[in-house]
Amino acid sequence: MNAQDPMSDPSETRHVVLLAHENMNVLDLTGPLQALHTANQCSPLAGGRLRYEITVASEQGGLVATSAGLQVMSVSLASLDDVAIDTLMAPGGCRGEVYEASAGLVAWVAARGQAVRRLCSICTGAFLLAAAGQLEGRRAATHWDWATRLSRLHPSVHVDADRIFVRDGNVWSSAGVTAGIDLTLALIEDDHGHRLAIEVARQLVVFVKRSGGQSQFSAPLSAQSSTGGDFAELHGWMAAHLHEDLRVEVLADWMNMSPRTFARVYRSRCGVTPAKAVETLRLEAARRLLESGTLPIKRVAALTGLSDEQTLRRAFLRVLGVAPADYRERFRSSAPMRPA
Repeated sequence: MNAQDPMSDPSETRHVVLLAHENMNVLDLTGPLQALHTANQCSPLAGGRLRYEITVASEQGGLVATSAGLQVMSVSLASLDDVAIDTLMAPGGCRGEVYEASAGLVAWVAARGQAVRRLCSICTGAFLLAAAGQLEGRRAATHWDWATRLSRLHPSVHVDADRIFVRDGNVWSSAGVTAGIDLTLALIEDDHGHRLAIEVARQLVVFVKRSGGQSQFSAPLSAQSSTGGDFAELHGWMAAHLHEDLRVEVLADWMNMSPRTFARVYRSRCGVTPAKAVETLRLEAARRLLESGTLPIKRVAALTGLSDEQTLRRAFLRVLGVAPADYRERFRSSAPMRPA
């Protein structure tokens, strides 16, 4: 793909087009739309100009019914013929077990996808990009329940079922539904830096995920998705009690299991030891505090159960390759959150 770069200047308003189609998922469309709108509200450009101009477009224009029954107003694709598009986003969603896109929409994406700076899909929107030839030989993400079907239907696409989003060159793709927000936060970070992405995430009350090419699961979500209901409540309790004693014996007692049985079953179901899971949860909590607050590092260590500043430092260096102070300096929000 030889995509042009019509708006590489971050001081310019970027035009983002979200493609609407019958039976799409509501949140596949509205999640990214809200994140972009919040970026406009958080930090407008000089003169009050918007960072993002947002357009919802469908093949014929007018009202488009989502799978939930909500109707969304859109402009027609034909109205965009002479309009520059910076980023094109394809939401997913359908009725039944087969993703279907009209021949007209596929042809339009095949044509316009060559000219945009950035091409994105949310959830099963990857099927539209693949049908339009935009994922040929690329890595891509989609909803976990559709990954096998995408691989079977489009064998030239390298489907990654474990990532919340994947970036391959100028093509970005995300996993199911809410992952579209994660992808959009990464787009905002790519355009305007980590601090704006953090501020948008704070306003949306979601986690900031590390962008591009790395595992995008937050620790609690990854743990819960890999184990199902058996340990989901335990992981929620662990995340809320990180400053307390979370040794195997305590966790086993919470689950009404013997320590030996708990450790064996947990590792079998989760793929990691209980101790490693606890450390991962604590590190993520520490990262969030460092990104969004001004608490002393010693206090961050205490709140997250990492004992003391040296223990926190060793964990950061071992896992992230950076000291806590350096991490805060690089990723701290421009509008720190006040501690309660």
